[in-house]
Amino acid sequence: MSTETTGTDKRLQRERRVSRGIICTLLGGTLWGLNGVISKILMDTYAVDPLWLTFMRELGSCWFFIAAAALTDRKRLSSAVHSARALLTIMLVGVVALLFSNVSYIEAVSWTNPATATVMQSLGMVGVLVYICSVSKRAPRRREVLGILLALIGTYLVATGGNPGELNLPVGGFIWGLLCAAASACLAIVPTKALNKWGSFVVNGFGFLFSAILLGLFIHPWTNVPALDLHAILLLIAIIVLGSFGAYALYLQGIKDAGSLKASLLGTIEPVVSTIGTVLLLGYHFSLADILGFALIIIMVYLTA
Repeated sequence: MSTETTGTDKRLQRERRVSRGIICTLLGGTLWGLNGVISKILMDTYAVDPLWLTFMRELGSCWFFIAAAALTDRKRLSSAVHSARALLTIMLVGVVALLFSNVSYIEAVSWTNPATATVMQSLGMVGVLVYICSVSKRAPRRREVLGILLALIGTYLVATGGNPGELNLPVGGFIWGLLCAAASACLAIVPTKALNKWGSFVVNGFGFLFSAILLGLFIHPWTNVPALDLHAILLLIAIIVLGSFGAYALYLQGIKDAGSLKASLLGTIEPVVSTIGTVLLLGYHFSLADILGFALIIIMVYLTA
């Protein structure tokens, strides 16, 4: 086999991997956008506590990840289970990336709405950019600086509705939105090495399990179980299977295959899906300033990716 043929094969394999990452990221982003809408329905209609919902999502979905790992990646699952160092690393990923991401997002949805929370989450791209510039020891490029400026303007419009001195969002919602952005950056950066070593199913499975246990120790979920009818139970199952297992598995696989920057870029489908769902399913109406702010933040992602 010639060197040229080998190089062509490797290039094709790389292109297929990137293409798979793109598809996974888009599907994962779509499911995550819908997840916020369904979560808002449960919290508003059935008075479900945000942290209780987060606990149930993590505890319920972790077994799907572990089962998937047992079926498709048994070797790396066994390697992780029999290594204290591996489990400790995955535990740190679970707390720093997964738990932080879940709690901040669901609290932002609770305080505001799924569209606003998901758009604020997109600001995590700025954190990814800062990290990459620090690691590569380079200054931001002109388009990246422009992207950051647009993100600041967009955040201002979303927060104030275009009225100086007037906060359009609850203070708690604005704070959780910014924390959600920080968590999004962590989710795009922190799990990368672990994902490459043990795979997304293993990392997600034990990461969610560890973070659910930690969260459960703090909130005692058995003391505030909400009254759920069949419709609410089906919505909760959808959140666990699609919004958690499906969204995280696909998105983190997208990060592994396509890279953090490309995954963050494609992840802008999340606010689009979430905004459509918020308007059509929840009946929210956004002002022109809100829509413009959303658009500027999404443009920021394209400029900085």
